Amino acid sequence: MTARRQWQIVIGVVVLLAAGLWAATHYLGDEIFPVEVGSKAPPFVATTLDAQPKPRTLADYKGQVVLVNVWATWCGPCRQEMPSMEALYKDFAPRGFKIAAVSIDDAGTEQRVRDFAKEFGLSFDILHDPSGRIQQIYQTTGVPENFLLGADGVIRKKSYTQDWNSEANRALVARLLDEAGAPPAPSATIKPSTVASPPPGADRMQVEVVPESGARARP
Repeated sequence: MTARRQWQIVIGVVVLLAAGLWAATHYLGDEIFPVEVGSKAPPFVATTLDAQPKPRTLADYKGQVVLVNVWATWCGPCRQEMPSMEALYKDFAPRGFKIAAVSIDDAGTEQRVRDFAKEFGLSFDILHDPSGRIQQIYQTTGVPENFLLGADGVIRKKSYTQDWNSEANRALVARLLDEAGAPPAPSATIKPSTVASPPPGADRMQVEVVPESGARARP
């Protein structure tokens, strides 16, 4: 067998392996790389709602405790959830806590998204992904869906509609900030819930939390 023929065989094998990997990732991505508690949060790309939109990625929040929220203006539970998110953010933002709320509203609805943020007085990052690509990346089944990440980028909680200003959620965010070495803030204390009762659909997903620090990320 000539050297040229050997190289042709090697290249052919590499091409076949690459094609197999692509097919497995494309068709079996959920099974091979599940987005779940204890796994690394996958990267995403969205844009700001500035007059000149700017790209924003998960890498922009590297090393920070961040809540990734996938939502839409037409989503009723999202409207119920947002005020508690704002309350949580206001108290913990001084410690470095971030919220990246990614709207999946259609292209051309940027003003509607802006109006929504203004109506609720939202001061955290409101981003837009009109392609809805983040839904596939994060394997969501509806809106809202939430992914609370530790400073190490590991998903520490995954849930549907939540009262984010509840005692339990405030304690969890405070613990993640402590783990990250964030400075203490007098305002970051446990406060009464801002929601009288869980919003409809809040029990559709079992909330999972990695209980201890130093959780190792699954690949």
